[in-house]
Amino acid sequence: VTENMSSLRNFFLYKCLFALTFWNRISLSVENELFTSVSNNFPEDGSDKKIKSLPLLRTNSHQSKANFEWVVIQNSTESLSLSEITNDNVEKLVALLSNFRQGSRLQNLTLTNVSVDWNALMEIFQTVWHSSIEYLNIKSVTQLSDIRNYNFDYSGTSMKALTVEKVLITDLYFTQNDLYKIFADMNIEALTIAESDMIHMLCPSSDSPFRYLNFLKNDLTDLLFQKCDKLIQLETLILQKNKFESLSKVSSMTSRMKSLKYLDMSNNLLSHDAADGQCQWAESLTELDLSSNQLMDAVFECLPVNIEKLDLQNNQINSVARGTAELKSLKELNLASNRLADLPGCSGFPSLEFLNIEMNSILTPSADFFQSCPRVRELQAGHNPFKCSCELQDFIHVERQSGGKLFGWPAAYVCEYPEDLRGTQLKDFHLTELACKFHAFVSYSERDALWVKNELIPNLEKGEGRVQLCQHERNFIPGKSIVENIINCIEKSYKSIFVLSPNFVQSEWCHYELYFAHHKLFSENSNSLILILLEPIPPSIVPARYHKLKALMAKRTYLEWPKERSKRALFWANLRAAISINLPMADGRRCGETD
Repeated sequence: VTENMSSLRNFFLYKCLFALTFWNRISLSVENELFTSVSNNFPEDGSDKKIKSLPLLRTNSHQSKANFEWVVIQNSTESLSLSEITNDNVEKLVALLSNFRQGSRLQNLTLTNVSVDWNALMEIFQTVWHSSIEYLNIKSVTQLSDIRNYNFDYSGTSMKALTVEKVLITDLYFTQNDLYKIFADMNIEALTIAESDMIHMLCPSSDSPFRYLNFLKNDLTDLLFQKCDKLIQLETLILQKNKFESLSKVSSMTSRMKSLKYLDMSNNLLSHDAADGQCQWAESLTELDLSSNQLMDAVFECLPVNIEKLDLQNNQINSVARGTAELKSLKELNLASNRLADLPGCSGFPSLEFLNIEMNSILTPSADFFQSCPRVRELQAGHNPFKCSCELQDFIHVERQSGGKLFGWPAAYVCEYPEDLRGTQLKDFHLTELACKFHAFVSYSERDALWVKNELIPNLEKGEGRVQLCQHERNFIPGKSIVENIINCIEKSYKSIFVLSPNFVQSEWCHYELYFAHHKLFSENSNSLILILLEPIPPSIVPARYHKLKALMAKRTYLEWPKERSKRALFWANLRAAISINLPMADGRRCGETD
């Protein structure tokens, strides 16, 4: 009997070897690349980070089917790729793989369309674990049933990386830990479980050698790896396309991962609120992908302090508030596809070198960006709805001085507004200096707004010799602070008109506007202030801080708004004359100058 059993075993092994030899000598088809780039999913700094391209003996247009009913996709000295693994042929597969003991040249195994129960899958894993195979890929696992506790022996393995994709569990009732424990305690460097509806993963029971974990496109939540201190060597963690919601809980998850460098949380449901409390990130974390989530401005209160590369594209960020983040090591920042109305400054990012702010809501980018961000080597700001107006001239001028730092110029920088300039590249947009100056900036109290809108603006801006006024409601630039807009309007206006009334002296903003205009008056030594007294101002109600106004009214002539309609024509004539004094004309001279 013993001799018969020995003969049968030898005959079976002979058939296995014959089948492999036979299929090596005929043309084989290759449906896919054999070993789907474990090298692409492996940490970048390991000695085994790349797998050399696998040699194919021959190719043909048809598949080959061995006697054992699986389909041979590829067969070479170092790599084997099989398809259509079932419960009917799994024993023969295990017997075949048992021959590749450690020391054999076979290193890469790919199994596709695997329809087996849990025990059969574990037999495959266990056999591979004690073979020469280092990289195992399993794709499209179905009929995975009868899940139960399996006493797995991890000892003495050559395995380095396992990739499992598209697992369908048909067992409705089983203990979750029986499933997760097998994977959590694997003594390998890289593990990928993708597109498998996985809802959880256990923390390893002892210090784990995992350096790379990829759980792409599953159903994982904020419960993952909370209070887990066993992933001490983990460097790369990919959790893209799952169901994480709390950014602060994600930060807490990483806090015990002492070696973590790269974290991908893109395409989740993440949000953050100031009420969520402080965030605790791994200090080793240098690259973070938070793209395609539901994050708003508060995200800048919950970021790793040592981060160097940060991706926040496709969120709901309206502004980068100054002082909310101090990321001294940040070099690359991606804010594309958000809701930003202007370029952020670099007060919180002193080391910033690359900024992407494409596809936001920027009409007029700040012209002082490169001054406030001296280390920036490349700015991607194209594909925004640029408003081609005077305010944009300064930004275009900056581009000419930046030395090619504006990525995508000129094709990605096109006028969206006004309609008659839509489609015009910014490089082809030009306005004269005269066209980019207002005749006058108008400062008034909101309580006097009706007079300004019903009397002042219609009488000055219509008819022959129309006056172009800078008014805050229509000319202030969105995204800039009120003070920035006030200064900008005053600087771009030849004159400043102040509509004085008791309301005016009670307005805080009017005080600021008067201060800046008064400063311009003395710095330029020009006659640029025009005072209109809309209503008498009792001296008793003028605050002490308006001492400049008192001095101006004592020294300077002001125009008084007449109550009698018969005198108003003269009022408008005098006001137009006051605005016209020393204004430049088309020939470069100023009104009032003679040859």
